[in-house]
Amino acid sequence: MTLSQTFDKFSKKITKAAGSYWAFIAACLIVIIWGICGPIFHYSENWQLVINTGTTIITFLMVFVIQQSSNKDTLAIHIKLDEILRAQKEASNDFRSIEDKTEEELNLIKSQAAENVNE
Repeated sequence: MTLSQTFDKFSKKITKAAGSYWAFIAACLIVIIWGICGPIFHYSENWQLVINTGTTIITFLMVFVIQQSSNKDTLAIHIKLDEILRAQKEASNDFRSIEDKTEEELNLIKSQAAENVNE
């Protein structure tokens, strides 16, 4: 199994787990426990540093995991839409691989499509 496949499986599991209500409950419990520990540690800088460092590291790592899952989902959607376009005889092939166009080109296509609808 390649590193890419391993990361794909890992990110799928992590994204699913992070999006669950159990993950939210766990995060809330961590914050509550951290808050309760405040008086014990006299609200010290180290006490604040624990939550700041923990959340920063988790956020940093989750950005890459979520982005990988998002990229894969987007690619799958594009492939499915391309297949729908191929199956429709009346569909224009101009829209296949449209995701590779620049924002300006997409805005131009959108305005041209709106003009065609109004005609």
